[in-house]
Amino acid sequence: MKERGKGTEPSVDERYTQWKSLVPVLYDWLANHNLVWPSLSCRWGPQLEQATYKNRQRLYLSEQTDGSVPNTLVIANCEVVKPRVAAAEHISQFNEEARSPFVKKFKTIIHPGEVNRIRELPQNSKIVATHTDSPDVLIWDVEAQPNRHAVLGATNSRPDLILTGHQDNAEFALAMCPTEPFVLSGGKDKSVVLWSIHDHISTLAADTGATKSPGSGGSSAKHASKAGGTNDKPADSPSIGPRGVYQGHGDTVEDVQFCPSSAQEFCSVGDDSCLILWDARVGSSPVVKVEKAHDADLHCVDWNPHDVNFILTGSADATVRMFDRRNLTSGGVGSHVHKFEGHNAAVLCVQWSPDKSSVFGSSAEDGILNIWDHEKVGNVGSKMQNVPPGLFFRHAGHRDKVVDFHWNASDPWTIVSVSDDCESTGGGGTLQIWRMIDLIYRPEEEVLAELDSFKSHILTCSS
Repeated sequence: MKERGKGTEPSVDERYTQWKSLVPVLYDWLANHNLVWPSLSCRWGPQLEQATYKNRQRLYLSEQTDGSVPNTLVIANCEVVKPRVAAAEHISQFNEEARSPFVKKFKTIIHPGEVNRIRELPQNSKIVATHTDSPDVLIWDVEAQPNRHAVLGATNSRPDLILTGHQDNAEFALAMCPTEPFVLSGGKDKSVVLWSIHDHISTLAADTGATKSPGSGGSSAKHASKAGGTNDKPADSPSIGPRGVYQGHGDTVEDVQFCPSSAQEFCSVGDDSCLILWDARVGSSPVVKVEKAHDADLHCVDWNPHDVNFILTGSADATVRMFDRRNLTSGGVGSHVHKFEGHNAAVLCVQWSPDKSSVFGSSAEDGILNIWDHEKVGNVGSKMQNVPPGLFFRHAGHRDKVVDFHWNASDPWTIVSVSDDCESTGGGGTLQIWRMIDLIYRPEEEVLAELDSFKSHILTCSS
């Protein structure tokens, strides 16, 4: 890993001050929201309302507390300002210690244990899964859940469903399938576990006297172990066992992802530096195991929704690598299409853009969220001094590690990101919702044509 703070590298405060001065130039819109507690995960929920200048949308967050109050899953309402609406001077006038007027808490769920990861179900984004420090995955219907007041001693909210099957804690690796209501998880037991939420529906039918459907493995109406690893009495939530358990990693599984076009194909990465591809139709052993995919632990993976041949991985070696599943290995080790080097600390999250097949984001412990376009790699015209190939935007608004971010499918160039700022600022966390100015990502010829039109308009007015 590259050493930090060497040479002319600016301090966090210097970098942040410089970034803030450039906000009116670089961004079409930005909302900065100070969090009381750190949040390890952020996800967009459904769009609720469209208006002339802004849209209202659900936002899912977590609050990881120090124990003085319970850990919570937060459902917020967010006002997303539409493109080319916000005034430049307005978006730069924010206070780092203040709450944003664009983000309002709508509902609080008291979570049994801290929330490490949130994922929404694509078929119904009101259903979310959470990972905590336990072997179980918790499923929540966030609209049906009652609003709770998070005070010391309050009992935990009751999950709508508990997914069992891990033999050890499963803390971070979590994914929802785009094509079926399937859930995928990985954990410290080195296993990848697959469930179908349909199996819960089958169990309910069985409980009312109908015939139990095949594949509803090990379902039970009551959950016998403690949810979330707390000392409270067991939640009386229904639970289901897995469709499959997949063994092949030699260490903790850190992230998992479904193939966008198949509920039966998925991939996983772990602390064994391996990327593994699986196919539930051919058994529980790896289809392809990519050894030494990186030079260190792998933290994150994402599968391109537009071109299923491309898979991204992010690692503690501070790089992002892009693999082509048609040619994953060479000589027994990982053979990547390209290595993206724009971070100087462990990469924590990678995600493809929902809008453009060649664009993706990566965030890291260096406090930076980079936006890349792999089609720009090798483009002679785009080469600039000291800029890594493929990098075209750097979001430097966070002052500590950017632990999660999520592209907005309803407004594709709008991103929500969260950082854990406890160590650097003495605060909780920072949530930012932002959209870069469209001059950066629009086709060059389109931007030049607009500039020519603007010049003509100025000349006409001045004459």
